[in-house]
Amino acid sequence: MTRKRPEQLRSHRWFGVHDLRAFGHRSRIKQMGYGPEDYAGKPVIAIVNTWSDINQCHFHFKERVEDIKRGVFQAGGFPLELPAISLSEPFVKPTTMLYRNFLAMETEELLRSHPVDGAVLMGGCDKTTPGLIMGAISMNLPAIYVPAGAMLRGNYRGEVLGSGSDSWKYWAELQAGNITMQDWDEIEGGIARSAGMCMTMGTAATMTAIAEAMGFSLPGASSIPAPDAGHPRMCADSGRRIVEMVWEDLKPSDFMSAACVDNAIRCHLAMGGSTNAMIHVVAMARRAGIPLTLQRFDELARQIPVIANVRPSGKYLMEDFFYAGGIRALLSELKDELDLDCLTVNGRTLGENIAGAGVYNREVIKTRAEPVSKEAAAILYGNLAPQGAVIKPSAADPRFLKHTGPALAFESYDEMMAAINDPDLDVTPDHVLVLKNAGPIGAGMPEWGMLPLPVKLLKQGVREMMRISDSRMSGTSYGACILHVSPEAAVGGPLALVRTGDMIEVDVEARQLNLLVSEDELQRRRAEWQPKPIPPRGYGRLFVQHISQAHEGCDFDFLLGTEPLPEPEIH
Repeated sequence: MTRKRPEQLRSHRWFGVHDLRAFGHRSRIKQMGYGPEDYAGKPVIAIVNTWSDINQCHFHFKERVEDIKRGVFQAGGFPLELPAISLSEPFVKPTTMLYRNFLAMETEELLRSHPVDGAVLMGGCDKTTPGLIMGAISMNLPAIYVPAGAMLRGNYRGEVLGSGSDSWKYWAELQAGNITMQDWDEIEGGIARSAGMCMTMGTAATMTAIAEAMGFSLPGASSIPAPDAGHPRMCADSGRRIVEMVWEDLKPSDFMSAACVDNAIRCHLAMGGSTNAMIHVVAMARRAGIPLTLQRFDELARQIPVIANVRPSGKYLMEDFFYAGGIRALLSELKDELDLDCLTVNGRTLGENIAGAGVYNREVIKTRAEPVSKEAAAILYGNLAPQGAVIKPSAADPRFLKHTGPALAFESYDEMMAAINDPDLDVTPDHVLVLKNAGPIGAGMPEWGMLPLPVKLLKQGVREMMRISDSRMSGTSYGACILHVSPEAAVGGPLALVRTGDMIEVDVEARQLNLLVSEDELQRRRAEWQPKPIPPRGYGRLFVQHISQAHEGCDFDFLLGTEPLPEPEIH
């Protein structure tokens, strides 16, 4: 492999030439206490850190960035920490999905505008993984991804708690009057016990695993719990490796391919991963010029069963998954379905990275012959979802996978919440709850898709019913929830035309989602429909003017394309 020479480093344009502007660069870096011995002729490494004081998943990144720096220094590089928007899933409103592309833009522009040769991407909380990687793909400098790692198991009176999943479970019991406020307060204090991401198979764990399967992380990195001593070691290893990647000029374009994307999808399905991953993987692939569609997820879902016995599709948590062998063990179970020749950031193939991996607990990582569930995802089409909708069969009650029932339709989340708390609501378990105007343009596509069950039904012991929306749901959620209906209601998609009492037909096996209303009646309703006004200013206005629909990855139209942009002028 041909290695770069120091004068071929990108940072050389800033620091290595002899003109007035370079004098300014060198004098200002001396202002910060660094001399030529620190940076001259060395790879300058951007550490894009999504830490903040209000990101619980990344709270340990303040320390971990020092571990990455240690590795960079050891390998002969010069690290520079570049903070980026943090995107804490619980705290950012209305939704972090609104800002994923913001982070992607910020990552790309941070790398383009600064004197850096490679990047370490520090993420984990849901949208940070795709946002960072999308930006890195578009910039196409050597980049390695460092996942935050899952938090410790939750605990409540000897019961193991899983983030998100058990929140929904016990909230329903509180609403039904089966537990007290004291019980609820104890659950609140026991469900999240350390720094790190959700320890269920939420979007965070799903996307970090996908990043590794795609080739962006060191082998096994995505499975290490945040508090484990192996985590800072992995960070230092990543710091050392990125320096070598710069010398080797190993960029995302060198290992991103349709085959590595398929590997990532197969990993996602085998893990029973979050439905959100479909939006993000489509967006990531398209940034690399790979024309991925939802149909590919459906094709592979029919071949790959769920073998990770992790909540919400299974029983265990990410800490258990790590002890059972982690992502390398899971991928080894799929090796005859994977393209093992795909290159990864350590310069080795996926096959080399999983060689010798073993499963240490068959209750946690199942075999394909005896899986947790037959399939993790299904893409539905029909007159209610011409461009597709998503359901996670492994997390739903099987009796609702073929269902016909009357719609109970809501124009907004607030309208829905007012109704479901009404003890006299006219609703039965056969009804189909429908939430409109919660898609990308309608509301930024928040995680509202696990619609709460009406209190009236909860008190009757009902814990499941069919729910449909153009929103997303948390990967920690569960239930018969049809999501990402495309096109969304806010652009006049068929979902906008649904009225209470309309019959809706769902057939997951047949991949059908249909509104049983005549075309003449739909045309009449379509003529009456009026769009919402767009935001008058700011980022929200930019978002609705340029965002694509869910089946297209919800990316901005002006960020697509693989043609490289010119390097910044330095004068």
